[in-house]
Parts: sequence; C-alpha cells; structure tokens
Amino acid sequence: MAPFSALGPRTVAGQVFVLQVLIVLLLVVTVGVESALQARRDSAAEARQRSLAVAETFANAPGLAEALRSPDPTALLQPRAEAARIGSGVDFVVVLDTDAVRYTHPMPDRIGKKFVGTTAPALAGESVTEEVTGTIGPLVQAVVPVRDDTGRIVGMVSAGIRTSRVSDSADEQLPVLVGSAAAALALATVGAGLVSRRLRRQTRGLGPAEMTRMYEHHDAVLHSVREGVLIVDREGRLLLANDEAERLLGLPADAEGRPVAELGLDPRTAGLLAAGRPVTDEVLAAGDRLLAVNLRPTDRHGGPPGLVATLRDTTELRALTGRAELARSRLELLYHAGMAVGTTLDVNRTAQELAEAAVPAFADHVTVDLAEPVLHGGEPAPEAPMRRAALSPAHPDGPFIPVGEPVPLVPGTPRARSLRSGHAVAETDLTEAFEAWRAYDPQRALRVHGHGVHALLAVPLRARGVVLGIATFWRAGRPEAFDEEDVALAEELVARAAVCIDNARRYTREHTMAITLQRSLLPGGLPEQDALEVARRYRPAQAGVGGDWFDVIPLPGARVALVVGDVVGHGLHAAATMGRLRTAVHTFSSLDLPPDELLGLMDELVNRIDQDQATDHGQAPITGATCLYAVYDPVARRCTLARAGHLPPAVVRPDGTVEFPDVPAGPPLGLVGLPFERAELDLPEGSKLVLYTDGLVEARGHDIDLGLDLLATALARPDRDPEQTCEDVLGALLSDRTTDDVALLVARTRVLPEDRVRVWEVPAEPTAVRRVRAEAARLLADWGLDELAFSTELILSELVTNAVRYGRPPIRVRLLHDRFLTCEVSDGSSTSPHLRYAASTDEGGRGLFLVAQCSDRWGTRYTDSGKVIWSEQRLP
Repeated sequence: MAPFSALGPRTVAGQVFVLQVLIVLLLVVTVGVESALQARRDSAAEARQRSLAVAETFANAPGLAEALRSPDPTALLQPRAEAARIGSGVDFVVVLDTDAVRYTHPMPDRIGKKFVGTTAPALAGESVTEEVTGTIGPLVQAVVPVRDDTGRIVGMVSAGIRTSRVSDSADEQLPVLVGSAAAALALATVGAGLVSRRLRRQTRGLGPAEMTRMYEHHDAVLHSVREGVLIVDREGRLLLANDEAERLLGLPADAEGRPVAELGLDPRTAGLLAAGRPVTDEVLAAGDRLLAVNLRPTDRHGGPPGLVATLRDTTELRALTGRAELARSRLELLYHAGMAVGTTLDVNRTAQELAEAAVPAFADHVTVDLAEPVLHGGEPAPEAPMRRAALSPAHPDGPFIPVGEPVPLVPGTPRARSLRSGHAVAETDLTEAFEAWRAYDPQRALRVHGHGVHALLAVPLRARGVVLGIATFWRAGRPEAFDEEDVALAEELVARAAVCIDNARRYTREHTMAITLQRSLLPGGLPEQDALEVARRYRPAQAGVGGDWFDVIPLPGARVALVVGDVVGHGLHAAATMGRLRTAVHTFSSLDLPPDELLGLMDELVNRIDQDQATDHGQAPITGATCLYAVYDPVARRCTLARAGHLPPAVVRPDGTVEFPDVPAGPPLGLVGLPFERAELDLPEGSKLVLYTDGLVEARGHDIDLGLDLLATALARPDRDPEQTCEDVLGALLSDRTTDDVALLVARTRVLPEDRVRVWEVPAEPTAVRRVRAEAARLLADWGLDELAFSTELILSELVTNAVRYGRPPIRVRLLHDRFLTCEVSDGSSTSPHLRYAASTDEGGRGLFLVAQCSDRWGTRYTDSGKVIWSEQRLP
C-alpha cells in the first residue's frame, strides 16, 4: 500500500486518480452495454445472412430444377434438404413449389402444407429475408427463387433459424462481456495508478548520461541500416537523412534543413516527397539504380506533421525478376503449346498448330516445311522434296512461300545446314543467306528482306530417329536475335510437335491403307444391264473405314439384283469382313436363289465366321451384319426382296409419291435358326428404288424417324434422275463430318418391251420340239438374229427334249431379247440336270454339253412351281 499512499483524495494526484477511475468506470459500463446490444444485433444479422446463404446455395444446387419437375419431388429433395440443414446448422431447409406448398420439411407431417411467410418477392425473382412466427416458433427465414435453364422460376427454397437460438447465442456472450468489463475496469484502475505514479516521478527518470547513451544507440542504428531513411516536415524541408539515403540519392553534405525541391533530386522523386501521400514500393530511377520507395505520414500516432521515407536499392532484384519472368513466360509457352499442338491426327493441322503456338510469343513468323511423303503418311527419304505445310501469320501478301507450295532448300543457307546436320541453327546475320536466296528467287528474297527479317532459327522436326521436315522461326518486329536459351526452347517445342506430326503421319498411312483396302473391296464400276438405271454413292466415316457395301449384280432373264449391307464397327476387321460377305453374295447370287434363301445362306456364313474367330482368338466375338437383297424383273415389273436386320428401302413412284414398303424385318446375320421372309413389290416403269445404310438417316442430333422424314422429303422430286437424286439426298442428310459410313443406291426401273419377249406353252410330247424350233426360227428372223438361229434351235431342242422326257408339266419356253438372247425352258419338276462327259459308246448324255458349248452362260434356277433351265447367247 506504500506506493499508493500519496494518492489520497485530498491531494491533486489523488483527485486525478479518482476522476480517472470514474471516467474509466463510465466508459467500461457504456462499452459493456453497447457490446451486449451489438452482440444481439450481430447475431440477428448473422442469422439473416446464414439463412439467405443456405437458401441461395441450395436453390442453385445442380439438378434442383429437374427434381422439381420430377413426378415425386419430395422423394428426391427431402434427403438432400435434411442433409443441407444438418450441415449448415440452420433449423430448416424447405423446398416449395410456385404455390408455396412444401415439398420438404424437418417435420414430415408439415410436407404438403402451405408455407408460412412472404413468397411474392421470390416469385418475382428476388430474395427476401424476414422475421416471422412459423410452425417451429418465432424465427428468421429467407426465401429464394429457383430457376431452370431458361431462367423461368419453377419453385422456391426457404431456410431459417429460430429467434430463440439467436437470443441464446447473444446471452451466452453476456458473461464474457461482464467479465471482460470487470477485467478492463481493474486494469484501468491499476493503469491509472501507474500513470499517476509515473507523472509524479517523471522528473526522476533517466539521467543525462542514460538519455545520451540511448540517443547514440538510436543514431548508430539509423545510419548503419541498408535502407535509406528520410524525414521531411510539413513544409517540405529535409529533417533527417541517413548515410544510405545520402548515397542512393547523391545528397549534398548540407542537405538537412533545406527544402527538398532545392536538393537537385530527380523531378519525379522530388514531386513524390513533396506530395506527402502514402506510397508502397513505388519504383523510381536514380541514375543507374532502381529504388523502391515507401512513404508514411509521421502524425498517425500523435507525432509532428511530416512524412518518413524509406529507400531500397532493387536494381539486382529487378534483373533477377526479369530473368525469372522470362523463364516463366517460356514455360507458359511450352505449356500452352503442349495443349494446343496435336489436337487432331491431321498432319497439316498439327503443323499449323505448331506455327500458331509460337506467334507472337516467341517469333514474328513461323514456317513449317515437311517432306512430301510425310504429308501422305509415307516415310521421308533423305533427299525428299519439301513442301510448305504451315505458315503463321498466314497473310496472303506475306513475304514467305504460301502453304501447299514446294520449298527449295538452297545450299549454304541456315535451313540447309540445319537439315544436313540434324541440329538447330540460329543465324543473327542473314547477309549470306539473302545472297543465296537472291540467286534462286530474287523477288521473294527482296520481299523477305524488305519485311525486316533479321534473324532466324531453324530446327529439324525429328521423331523416332527420322527427320520429318524443318520448322523455321523468324524475327522481324523485335530487335533481339535468338540466343542459346531460345534455341533450347525451340528444340523442346519442336520435339514435342514432331512426335505429334509423326503420330498423325502414321495414322494417315494406316487410314489410307484401310481406305484403299475398303475401296478395293467395293465395286469399281456398275455392270452393264438394261433393267435399271442405277446411281450409287459411298461416303466413308471421318473416324475410319467401316463395313458398308453395295452391289449391282446382273442375273439371268434380264433381271438385276441390288444389294446393300452393313458390318457393325469400323477398321480393317470390318472392311475385311465386308469383303468376305460381298464375295459370298456374288457366289450365292450365281445360284439364282430367292432373296430369303440367299439371306439364309449368308446367315450361316456369318455364324461360321464368328466361330472361326472364336477358335483363332479364344473368344467368341459377334460379327454383326445387316443386309438387304432385292431382285428386279423388268419383264414382270416386279421386285422381290428380303432384309436381315436392315432398314427398309424407299420407293419413289413416277408421280413423286415416296413410301417405305413394309418388308418383313428378319434378324441380323449370324443368328442361325431364325427364318427370313421375302416380299414382292409391283413397280411401274420409271419408279425409283432407294437402298441405303443406317449412316444416312441416323445421327446424334436426331432420331431415325426424323432421318427417314428428311430422306422422304429429299426423294419427293420425280423430275430428278438417279444421279441428281443421290446428290439431293446426300446434301440434305449428311454433314461435312460423318460418324458412320454411308452407302446409297438409287435405281430407276425400266421395262423390257413386250415385243422383246415371247412365251410358248409346250405339250409334254416329243413332237412339240419341232414346232418350238420352227417358231423360234421365225421369231429370230423378226428380231434380226438369223445368225443365232442354228445355235438357238439346238439349245431349245435339247432343253425341251429334257423337259419332256424327265420333267413334269406345265412346260414353257420363253425367249428374251435384251443384251443377250436368253432361252428359258421351265417345267414342274425340281430335279436339275447335270453336265457330264458322255463316253463314245453312250447313246445320250450330250445334250447339256452341247448347250454349254453353244451358250456363253447357262444354268438352273428353282421357282415355287419347279425349275427353269436358261441359256444366254451374246448378240452378234
């Protein structure tokens, strides 16, 4: 108690002490009350903010709008709402429809009832926060609208906290505030006593020696630091400058006490010191140095008006920063180039991406030249000619050789040296190079020189030990040449791009091989026939070759078979399988089978292919193929067709009516055991039969029904021939990049004139042979085919004789005058004769041998009522 004995109430120090205690007490009470009230206000504000934040977050959650449109929003949203309520600490998260009916609630019995609160602003697109008395008592709640992708309001979300929780939170802080106030009062009382004692004893502080020593220490520290320190008063006079400040600014010896404007400083530095505004790390030039200046006022804490400035020499730091920035920019260039180069498997596009990646960050112009074999997927030869593959920027009036043109490698130039050595060559003096270029192409050399090109960097494009070409970086607008770091950067950039170009080259080679294989397996041209006027189109997919195919096969009796098929998948396997199936169709069509029977044989073949693959590879892949086979008879004007999992054909009537006939849809090929059915269509002359694969009408952007509608619209033009119809269809349905192969056949029907067809009913008696021969001779004379009369009589004699002897009625003879003279003899028997060599002692067995000798082709086909033996003779 001794130290406080002088603070009695009768003394001035005691009265000051009592007054200070009363003032502090009043301030503590005031601050305590205000803090309590502020705590309550802050808690309420926090409740509003938290409610609004939770409601907005849940309203913007992905999938909320789709859930509101679902058949049972409560089942989808209740678990999510409860999880959000528990995770965020609010009392409820409720999802409402636009009529304010609850979809979710912490109390399940409240779901489906009307929401208590204001929802009109939310329905108008605004968020609202309010204090209401709801189903769980007085609370603070926020209501937020929910919008779908089009911006339309499809519901609302409300989140809230009970007012009692807010009050409880504020009350919990009250003991802390009271304790803090008591502690502050105690500390203030002790502090007031200490201040009074210090005031009473302030003249009993340090002595002169201690004060002098403290000043000397302060002065030593001030003048030994590595930062310059200046103190300037409010009138702009320099009050203090340490040694470092005098060195950095070159101040005179008598600088202290003089106005800053008279110290001969740089105008910008003098103006900055005179302005008196706070500054942080502003860089100023002082001779050959760069100074970082910081200014702060000295009167912030009751000091005298003025400012204090600190100066720091950052010249070396700036140089290091510049080199670091350059390194960062180069790494950024490599990063962006790695992302931009090689986005496709196209050689030219990859080369162009390399050129664009280096302009303008690294060079003003970039040219990329590749060996001509590389552009087509081949291996580059050592002396292969170069062709420009990329140029950036690609100005039409630029000085460089444009893209697509051959590029010579002039001996003695940096580019030629780079290719010969296989290493990068940087050239800063292009005088000799310009002389060499001028001797080869003087006009272009002058244009390049006049464009300001002064430096180049040539880097070979090398990948997997093979030089693919050369990339050349040119500088014209920027004065600096290429240094060693630029060479390293260019080599890294070109090395990455070379691998991408080589990958694209290899892909191009394989793709070209696959395309070549596929096109070799498809028909090169259409066979000659008079029954149909046919046009065809084939478009391979951009992603690779596929298994679509088509065919036009002439059949005996002036008939023609049309085939369209599709093997599932892409690549060489699909193309090879397509070739096998196309060959099989040709083979089976030579048997002159009905379409449904032919597809049955194809079905067994595909199944055997699958079994062979399972044996070879230890697995059982499914080939998967579809096919449509149609046979058109120009005499009967009828088309017989069957399909195996394929899309139905389109028929365009002569009047322009388009229909998709209901042809029975058989299963895809390979599912052995399921039958195929055929259909028959009567086609008037001039009708168009359109066969196609699914790549024509199926696309990612629409379903197959829309594709068929577009096809029908494109076909509904009766005035177009098959070639024009193909162009109309492809133009209407295909884009530039197709994802699947497309095969299209358009066939316009013709009719064999009635005067070119003759049919006789033949009685089953030997004497009928003579009458048939006589009538055939007269008919050939009318047709002007007298040269074929003898051979035709011989063929008919043998065939009719066989039908009479070994066949069954009815027996018919039909002669057709088309591209061939066709003789057909039909009977009701299904027994087919066989060609054989008769011995010299045999009395018979030479009939079919004679038929074969007199005919170009002959054969047998089976019908529903028997068989037909036919023979074709080439017209003279």
